[in-house]
Order: sequence, then structure tokens, then C-alpha cells
Amino acid sequence: MNIVYLHGLDSKLSAEKKAILERYGEVNTPDLNYYTNPDAIATILQMLADVQIDVVIGSSMGGFAAYHVSNALKKPGLMFNPALVERSVTQNVPDIDSFNPLKQIVLGQMDEVVSPIDTLSFLTKDFNPVTDVHIHLVPALGHNIPVDFFKEEVDSFFRKL
Repeated sequence: MNIVYLHGLDSKLSAEKKAILERYGEVNTPDLNYYTNPDAIATILQMLADVQIDVVIGSSMGGFAAYHVSNALKKPGLMFNPALVERSVTQNVPDIDSFNPLKQIVLGQMDEVVSPIDTLSFLTKDFNPVTDVHIHLVPALGHNIPVDFFKEEVDSFFRKL
């Protein structure tokens, strides 16, 4: 199985989290600069053009990108606190007329970086009847995703496939 993990604005995939993902397949982690590339989604899609991707995972800004990349590729996606509404850098979203079969979205209710309320509002407006959407609202979770919690959500996601 080929997994693409899209990192956040100022972060990278940690070795611990990568090891968790590697239990499920090969992990592709494109190095992205969201600050200088307002077309990161289009860039990701170009980078993956010759790679068979099975699932897309991302966190924060990477969750935003993962949301749209998973739709474009029609692949299941797992997103942690995706910055779907507001971002501190400009990002263009290419026209994508498809939806993925499964989305698991994890929202920390204590997130002070990405508003879970705004994200829920976005998701209700972006509703479609073909995607199996699982939203996990986590009361004590902030923006950062602890390794143990990451493992639980990744395991839960892969069980749904």
C-alpha cells in the first residue's frame, strides 16, 4: 500500500509517526514549502502523477492539502485538524469535481490554531452523498497530535478500509 503524508506549515513527519504509518505500507512524504508555493495542491498532484497512491494523510496545512488531494485522486483520506477555512498563507485550490470514498477527520476541540467550529461549518457546506465521512471531535485535544493518539486514529482509519 502506498501512503502519502502531507506535513503541516512548519512541521515534518516525525520518525515515530512515520514508523506507525510504515506498518501499513510505503510512506511518501513530499517536502512542501507552503510559504513560497501558493499552488501546493497542484504541485502535490504533479509529484504523484506517476505514483499509485492508496491513501492520503495530512495534518493542519497538510490536512487541508490532503482533503483536496484525496478528492482529486478519489482515495481515502485521514486529516488531523485540517486548515480548511483559514490559513496564514495563501493557497489555491484547483477545480476538483470528484470526491473520495472515505474521509476520517480528527478535530481537537481545544485547537487554538485551526478552529474546529469553522471546520465543521465548512464540512457541512461541502457535503456530498458519496463520501463516508467520520468526524472525531476530541474534547481535550489541541492542535498538536500526540504519538499515542496518532497511532489510535491511524489504526482506526486503516480498519475502515
